[in-house]
Amino acid sequence: MKNLAIARRYAKALLLIGKEDGQTDTYREELSAFAKLIEQEKSLQQVLVNPLYNADGRKKVLLNLIDNLNLSKAMATFLLFLFDKGRIGFLGNINDFFQKFADELKGVARASLVSATELSSEAIDKIRSALSKRTGKDIILEVEQDPDLIGGIVTRIGDLVLDGSVRTQLLNMRQSLKRGESV
Repeated sequence: MKNLAIARRYAKALLLIGKEDGQTDTYREELSAFAKLIEQEKSLQQVLVNPLYNADGRKKVLLNLIDNLNLSKAMATFLLFLFDKGRIGFLGNINDFFQKFADELKGVARASLVSATELSSEAIDKIRSALSKRTGKDIILEVEQDPDLIGGIVTRIGDLVLDGSVRTQLLNMRQSLKRGESV
């Protein structure tokens, strides 16, 4: 839990820098790309994080990465700061928080939509529009299929879950019958 609080603080700090200099979108892209690279290349992650390797050598690797990726001065400084403070291992969580904060700043919410069958683009647009009206934000919708739902959809926006699946309705009906309630 402490690690998440630390990651949140660093993400907020970077967001404040982005708000001040108007580069939030640039930092979003750079941080996301860097975090994705580190996540995909486990050996690179080990080199940057593992204290068994020489700190100067690890820092040189980081500097080479920054140069090769052509990162902005602010992002380079941020990554080097994380390295110097021993927080480069929190990069994935920092990126997650930063993406969330940057979305909030732009008035965007991310939602997931799971359906039993493939939905038409028209249906997806209607759902996106309804969610946008409900939240007052632009919605970025990730659509998935899960045949186990039997029918209906399940939508998740942050902590809010709208479950209209047949599977859940059947489970609720079963619980009602077990308790002796009328359906």
